Amino acid sequence: MNEAASENSKTGGLLGAIERLGNKLPDPAVLFIIAMLLTWLVSWWLGGHEFEIPKKGGPETQQIANQLTGAALVQFLMDMVHTFTSFHPLGGVLVALLGVGVAEKSGFIDAVIKALLGITPEVLLTPMLILVGIISHSAADAGYVLVIPLGGVIFYAAGRHPLAGIAAAFAGVSGGFSANFIPSGLDPLLQGITQEGAQILDASREVNPLCNYWFTTASSILIVLVGWYITDRMIEPRLQATEVDGDPDDMPKMEALTAAEKTGMICGGASLFLGLGVLLIFCLPEDSVFRSEGELTSFSAPLMKVIVPLIFLLFIVPGIVHGYVSGRFKSHRDVIKGMSSTMSTMGYYLVMAFFASLFIYSFKESHLGALLAVKGAGVLKSLDLPVQFTIVGIILLCAFVNLVGGSASAKWALLAPIFVPMLMQLGISPELTQAAYRVGDSSTNIVTPLMPYFPLVVAFSQRYVKKAGVGTIISLMLPYSLAFIVLWTGFLLVYWGVGLPLGIGS
Repeated sequence: MNEAASENSKTGGLLGAIERLGNKLPDPAVLFIIAMLLTWLVSWWLGGHEFEIPKKGGPETQQIANQLTGAALVQFLMDMVHTFTSFHPLGGVLVALLGVGVAEKSGFIDAVIKALLGITPEVLLTPMLILVGIISHSAADAGYVLVIPLGGVIFYAAGRHPLAGIAAAFAGVSGGFSANFIPSGLDPLLQGITQEGAQILDASREVNPLCNYWFTTASSILIVLVGWYITDRMIEPRLQATEVDGDPDDMPKMEALTAAEKTGMICGGASLFLGLGVLLIFCLPEDSVFRSEGELTSFSAPLMKVIVPLIFLLFIVPGIVHGYVSGRFKSHRDVIKGMSSTMSTMGYYLVMAFFASLFIYSFKESHLGALLAVKGAGVLKSLDLPVQFTIVGIILLCAFVNLVGGSASAKWALLAPIFVPMLMQLGISPELTQAAYRVGDSSTNIVTPLMPYFPLVVAFSQRYVKKAGVGTIISLMLPYSLAFIVLWTGFLLVYWGVGLPLGIGS
């Protein structure tokens, strides 16, 4: 009876109800279809409605585009194939996983994880995983296709629940998207948009690309600590009642490494570091082909645009080396089999990605996202709240808009021309407004099924728990999301209140 009560306490409560309700929702692919149809209907209802978007050169008039006209539907069909094949996450996910698949099937990843577990205290696995997820932001979206699945692998190999590892990694990669102590291409991208917004009011106002650097660095510590506590004290105990019923042959084992595996790991690791060394040599010169105007981390830098191919190469090479040295691979056919095996598990994701791309296309073409952002900002402005409440309002509005929008830069391009000059008139710097946006934008990434990488997380989870669905992931990530938005918001207000610099030149 006590065991039954204990199990009920772990699967019941609010999170259990959210999971059960969420898993009763239609399949994620169908959710995207429903969202697309709703977008069409709302665009028909509001078709032709005009609204203004503040721009540096003056307000720009935009109107809702009806997606149910004959011309719009024909264009939708004409663009359908290109919309799917050009879907941003699709190519990156598949190419990266080709290399990761070889490294996994050869036993290289398994061997490295076992070796790391032998020297890393189990108590530090969670914070290290979240920290690696945060660092992965410097490599664009690599964390989604690399760190999140490895979170499940590492936790399972350590005898812990794999979904807890996936949740912790997802929290670091996506929930803490704007927490990082290593500059990334996102910094100059947001800075440019912020500066344009500031120059609506003051043409001479400039914003430093690293204007939030000290805040994002401090935020990384907050995210690691909060994520660590939630994973170990809330998520993992709750998952004890969730059976791991995935394919046993597709999961890492904690058997001791053989002599051949150790030799293969050493040789594979040596090839990995050799590849990184060669890359470093090519990147160091000021006139390196990987640089753009001397910069390695700007969005225009070739290095930032070849991250996914580099992941492919830096995994497939040591994977092949390990496979041959350890005896796991006998011929090139085993290498191709490793790639094919990984791709065979991606069928479900491909279906979801197809409908996700169509929804995002329709939502973008209808201009409903722009209307939502502008109207929400207008309501916030009309409330004329005290400064602190205005900052909180911005964070909450950005968090809400993020539930239906994707790109961080696209949303900021809509909101910055409204918020930045408005708050400058209240004495709030553009740098602080940008920091508030980053907090709101990050916190709800992990609980919206409409985020492009969310279906991928579902697919990774189903490798271990077959019944895992949208509700499972939302219920796991909701504690992180709520804690991040509350504590991170409070952290920003305290940080600003005591007068600490947000970043360089701010």
